[in-house]
Amino acid sequence: MPNVNADRLLGDLDALRAIGAQGPGVVRPAFSAKDMEARRWLARKFEDAGLEATIDGVGNVFGRSRNAGRALLIGSHSDTQPTGGWLDGALGVVYALEVVRALADDPATAQHAVDAISFQDEESRFVGCLGSRSFVGTLPPEQEAAAIDRDGVSLGDALAAAGLAERPRLRADAQRYAGFLEAHIEQGPQLEDDAKRIGVVTTIVGVRGLRVVFRGQQNHAGTTMMARRRDAAAALFDFAAAVNREFPRVAAARSVWTMGRVQLVPNATSIVPGYAELDLQFRDADEAVLDRFAGLAERLVAEANARGGVMLELQRSRAPIAPTEMDAALRRHLAAAAERHAPGQWLVMPSGAFHDAGIVSARLPAAMLFIPSIGGISHDFAEDSRREDIVLGCRVLADAAASILIGSDPFLGSDPIVMNGGHHLSKRGSDPERV
Repeated sequence: MPNVNADRLLGDLDALRAIGAQGPGVVRPAFSAKDMEARRWLARKFEDAGLEATIDGVGNVFGRSRNAGRALLIGSHSDTQPTGGWLDGALGVVYALEVVRALADDPATAQHAVDAISFQDEESRFVGCLGSRSFVGTLPPEQEAAAIDRDGVSLGDALAAAGLAERPRLRADAQRYAGFLEAHIEQGPQLEDDAKRIGVVTTIVGVRGLRVVFRGQQNHAGTTMMARRRDAAAALFDFAAAVNREFPRVAAARSVWTMGRVQLVPNATSIVPGYAELDLQFRDADEAVLDRFAGLAERLVAEANARGGVMLELQRSRAPIAPTEMDAALRRHLAAAAERHAPGQWLVMPSGAFHDAGIVSARLPAAMLFIPSIGGISHDFAEDSRREDIVLGCRVLADAAASILIGSDPFLGSDPIVMNGGHHLSKRGSDPERV
C-alpha cells in the first residue's frame, strides 16, 4: 500500500497557499500574476517528483509520468475565486503530486504511470472549466474568442500577457488513460452533518441558468402615482417571490436554486426603475427536475406578461450543463479504499458543485472523492478542512490509484461492505450508487 507522507503533503499545501495569500484565504484568479507564479511552482514540483512538466497554451500545468504503460490522470485546479479559500481546487492538485510520489516510493507500484494536472480557470474568470474544456476538446473557438472577464479584459489578452499565446495546447489521449480522479473539499455540510470523513461522488449535478429581463417605464419617484407605475424593480421582486413559492412544489430532495445577480436601471433612490435583470440558476442531479424548473420559469414569465404593465423576457444566461454520472468501476476502487482507511466513516453522495471531472468525463472515465469542509463553507476566506481529514483523503486516493493501476478487483477476497444503514456493496459488479 502506498505510504502518503503527511508532512510533505501538508507542507506543499501550505506553500501553495502562501502564493496569493490574503489573511486565511487566497486570491489567485486565473492568469493573474499570483496564479502564474503558482503554476510555475507546480511545474517545478512536478519535475522534482520525476514527471515531465509542461504549462500549455491555455495555462494547464501537466506532469507526465516517464513510466511506460496505461496511466492514471489525477488533478484538479489551482486558480481561485476573486476572494477564495485555500483548499478549493488546490487540495486535488497537491493530492495528485503526493500520489505520484507515494506510488514512486513503493516498490509494488513504482513502475506504474500517474500523470498530474492543474487545470486552468475552473472558477470562470473567462470560461468555466476553461482548461479542462481545452484538454478534452470541447472548447468552441467562438466561445474562446468572445470571452471577457468582468473588468473587460479579453481571454486573448490575458493569454498574451501570461506569455502563453504561442504555446501548444494539450489534448487528452484516451488510449493512454485508465481514467481520471479528482479529489476536492465537499464545499457543503453533508459530510460534517453526517459525521463522515470521506465522500465518494456518484453524480455531478446539472446546472442551468436563465436571465429574466424586465422592461417597464422609468419615471419620477415622487410624482408617479402607484396605480400608473410600470416599475421594473417591483416586477422583479414579485417574480423572485413566485420562484421561491413555486419551485419547492416541483423540487427534488437536493434541488437548489439561486437568484444571485440583479441589476436595476438606473438604480437611483428617487427614480422608478424602468429596466431590471435577474439571473436565476438551478441545479439537480436529475435532468427531469431541471426540465420542470425551466418549464415553471417559463410559466411564471407568461403569467406576469398576461397581467400587463412591465413586460418580462426569458433568456438563457449560460450553456446548460447536464448531470454527469461518475464511472462506476472507478467509484468501486474509491469505495473500497475508503472502507479500508475509514471503515463506516464514508458515504456515497452527489456533488452539488460543478468540477473539472464533469468535463473530463466526456473523454475519460472519471470519479471524485470529497473530504469534509468545516461548517460547509467554501468560496470564502473562512473555507477550511481539518488536517487529519486532508491526510486521510490523500491516503484513500493513493490506495485507490494503486488498486486501479494494478488492476485488482477492489472487493476480491473481502466481505461485502456494509454502509448507509445496512445496504450492501457486493464483491463483484455492483454499483456504489445503489447503496
